Amino acid sequence: MIPELKYDEKGLIPAIIQDAENGDVLMMAYMNSSSLQMTIETGYTHFWSRSRQKYWKKGESSGHLQEVKEMYYDCDADTLLIKVNQIGGIACHTGSRSCFFNKIER
Repeated sequence: MIPELKYDEKGLIPAIIQDAENGDVLMMAYMNSSSLQMTIETGYTHFWSRSRQKYWKKGESSGHLQEVKEMYYDCDADTLLIKVNQIGGIACHTGSRSCFFNKIER
């Protein structure tokens, strides 16, 4: 069952993807109600591409699928946290394990 979530004016909600085993933050992407429903039904992450204006299943072409283990929403119901088994170990389209590899130095 999908709870009452707060989508933005474009019908999107941010989804933070985290490694279920070690807690690494792998990526952030956007979902709409349909891609969230696809994720729930299939057990694999599906997102809405803002640039391509279409749905995409993470890893569909690369084989680096994300098998959903747990799903949460925050206290304001406007952000998702999805814990996954990152198949193949790579989440980022650059070939990195995580999309968060650029460090800001103080």
